[in-house]
Amino acid sequence: MMNPQLPYSPSTGRTEGNHLNTLRGAPVHWLRERGVDQSSCSVVREQPIGRLAGWEERSSTSCRGSKVTRKQKLSVVGGQRPVEGRIRGKTGCVPAAAMADQGDDAQTAADGGPDSTDDLGVRSRADAEDTDSDGDAEPPPLEDAGGGKRDKSLEADRAAECSDSPVPQPEEWLDVLGNGQLKKKVLEAGQGPDSKPTKGQNVKVCLKTSLADGTIVEEEPCLSFTVGDGDVIQALDLTVLLMEMNERALVQTDAKYAFGALGSNIPPVPPDATLTLELKLLEATEAPDLELMPPVERIALAGKKRERGNEYYQRGDYAFAVNSYGIALQITEASSRVDMTSQEEEEELLDMKVKCLNNMAATQLKLDHHEAALRSCVSVLAHQPDNIKALFRKGKVLALQGEYAEAIKTLKCALKLEPSNKTIHAELSKLVKKHTEQKGVEQAMYKKMLGNPSSSVQQKHKVKSSWNFSWKWLFGATAVAIGGVALSVVIAARN
Repeated sequence: MMNPQLPYSPSTGRTEGNHLNTLRGAPVHWLRERGVDQSSCSVVREQPIGRLAGWEERSSTSCRGSKVTRKQKLSVVGGQRPVEGRIRGKTGCVPAAAMADQGDDAQTAADGGPDSTDDLGVRSRADAEDTDSDGDAEPPPLEDAGGGKRDKSLEADRAAECSDSPVPQPEEWLDVLGNGQLKKKVLEAGQGPDSKPTKGQNVKVCLKTSLADGTIVEEEPCLSFTVGDGDVIQALDLTVLLMEMNERALVQTDAKYAFGALGSNIPPVPPDATLTLELKLLEATEAPDLELMPPVERIALAGKKRERGNEYYQRGDYAFAVNSYGIALQITEASSRVDMTSQEEEEELLDMKVKCLNNMAATQLKLDHHEAALRSCVSVLAHQPDNIKALFRKGKVLALQGEYAEAIKTLKCALKLEPSNKTIHAELSKLVKKHTEQKGVEQAMYKKMLGNPSSSVQQKHKVKSSWNFSWKWLFGATAVAIGGVALSVVIAARN
């Protein structure tokens, strides 16, 4: 049988192996004798000159009984024959060896071929529409064979098409806040957007923290925290909301969203350190219902939030400290459907609430939130009237508001409970001095408003004294005159 890959010359009626001409002039019966079915004959006859140098015949046996569509690729890649299209409803790579069992023509197509086309792979691409057996539709042009030279980019495309798994595309860095100081990059995709955690859920992550030079400072195989509660550094709290379940990501964060200018002792992070976090989201569950939590668990959870607030307070992050103390208070004040098993549990829960309120008042004082701090102190004193810390802070708040008399009274109550407290002594002395100065200022202000009251009093006294002196002189003169008249009358009577 003549090799069907060699072009047919209409002038000579034979094939020419060394000269690639067109197959468009080949008779249909000539193509059919060589195992080419009718639909393929139509495709072959309509190709332009030079497009068929690497054409390889598809075995008619492999397509027998199936509907052949124009969306079909035939090439030779790594000893396999990729067939893309609808052949018996399947798409895939068919090994050339497997085609040998389907007929002599398929064996010839798999094994034979001219030397100039051994390394070529030419694809026939067409529309997705099916054609009938007459092959009336016009196929699109084939890619140029390139004069027998291998196209490396084309080979890469074919290898990707034959692969069952898609080629992963490199993920770009995501600027989380838009300022370039917190970026996230996906290393392994997760289970979809619907699996992302939400604020208030409890999550578990696998975390590895390293410095900019690659030094690993912390490794947590299963770190658990509540999203949005500030239990972890801000970079982790923000980026975990963007992760999918089982996603593995890389996070680069500035010191502003990590441990700041102070750094950290545990983990050992130097000041102003840029960190790289490699994390994987393992689990996301709803937070437990506070009303159904046993008192012991509520006390432990509130204590954990309070300790986190203390860390923020020591670092000077007062806003985050207030947030943590507020969450702890919500836990202690939540209504419970679980009865207290003992009086000690109730006292422990109340003691935890008082501690959170006291810490809240101290933090609010740092933020100059005087009214809020005063309310916190009043709440403490409602439960424990003799709480020295609450009395001391209440006195400070009142002094800052200018209520010196009330502040001195409050501090005296605190000093009475703890006479040896030097801090209360110092604060009280300072307040008494300020209060005295305030009184002097008030008196001066009153004098300025009402004039000089002392001078007016002196003037009135002088006027009154002058009138007294005038009346005394008048009465004396009158008495002398009367006395003189009486004496004259007596003398006259004797004579």
